[in-house]
Amino acid sequence: MSVLDTTTSDIITAEEEHLAHNYHPLPVIISRAEGSWVTDVEGKRYLDLLSAYSALNFGHLHPAIVAVAQEQLTRLTLTSRAYHNDQLGVFASALAELCGKDLVLPMNTGAEAVETAIKVARAWAYRVKGVPAGAAEIVVAGGNFHGRTTTIVGFSDDSEARGDFGPFTPGFVTVPFGDADALAAAITDHTAAVLIEPIQGEAGVIVPPAGYLAAVREICTRRGVLFIADEIQSGLGRTGYTFACEREGVVPDMYVLGKALGGGILPVSAVAADAAVLGVIRPGEHGSTFGGNPLAAAVGHRVVEMLATGEFQQRAKALGEHLEARLNDLVGHGVTAVRVAGLWAGVDIDPAQGTAREVAERLLGRGVLVKDTHGQTIRIAPPLVVRATELDWAIEQLKLVLTA
Repeated sequence: MSVLDTTTSDIITAEEEHLAHNYHPLPVIISRAEGSWVTDVEGKRYLDLLSAYSALNFGHLHPAIVAVAQEQLTRLTLTSRAYHNDQLGVFASALAELCGKDLVLPMNTGAEAVETAIKVARAWAYRVKGVPAGAAEIVVAGGNFHGRTTTIVGFSDDSEARGDFGPFTPGFVTVPFGDADALAAAITDHTAAVLIEPIQGEAGVIVPPAGYLAAVREICTRRGVLFIADEIQSGLGRTGYTFACEREGVVPDMYVLGKALGGGILPVSAVAADAAVLGVIRPGEHGSTFGGNPLAAAVGHRVVEMLATGEFQQRAKALGEHLEARLNDLVGHGVTAVRVAGLWAGVDIDPAQGTAREVAERLLGRGVLVKDTHGQTIRIAPPLVVRATELDWAIEQLKLVLTA
């Protein structure tokens, strides 16, 4: 079946008949994109306020990223880590410098990076901290979203993520997000690490209380526990800082990165830590055929170069303040609460307006793409190249939808 000869209905029917139903997408079929805008197969344009869950922080087809990808495609795409390649070292050096760490370990997807962080934390606990074999524990936060592998969903409290996928990997202790006292009480001599999102994205852009991240850092340092920050959605400019932990001047022991690191071109992820932590991994203990491939390294290096200028962080901070002011005007007018961190917002919809999914569908009809989560919340995460006038237009569409 040729795409050129099919209708929107044909394409959706083909997906429904031949794709596993692990997603429930909005009824739009995107065929082209540029910057903050996408175009469907019928030629209608939409402002993208999702950015592929922060994977498109730099917008669709950013010319600087596309250029380096195209050039690398003509030279070398994959060697596996059985050999060196001429892109990986410079990427690793640049990313380590951006993170302020000694070492990085590249992978592909965010979930792979989280799994990597778990393995590294356990190896560190046994080889450095002296935790008895098989006894290491990792403290996580309620409401977390770190990926969808069986290990990761095993410490999720989302019933949809966990249902019928057990038995699950032991060794995880869950405490309430934002509660530093509960976290401190959960740490024992067997605790290897604390793994948290500085801001919980999938949960609805949940921002912890002021001082929480600093308290986590202090507790981890005092108890000899690794602080692992999952910055897959919150990092790389989204919140107005390179990393969301910087909002409180906090530096974790390990960063977990993904999504935007691939520039919206291909999957690129990594963990970054000092040699005292990441140096515990030995040859043969962990790896990936595609992790650190030259195409991914070239793209990731360009992303790091763009972030090093600070331009995107500054845009996210300034435009985020503008976005927050506009969204706050809607509270009490179809919106019950708003949470904003840079160009990232969770908007709780008054149930009298319907579900968040219904609001997202009505916005789709007005040319705005958002995504719902947890029933009554829509997430807003525009590309960092978005203009203030485009944000104003999108918020006006939301206002119209809520007052219709």
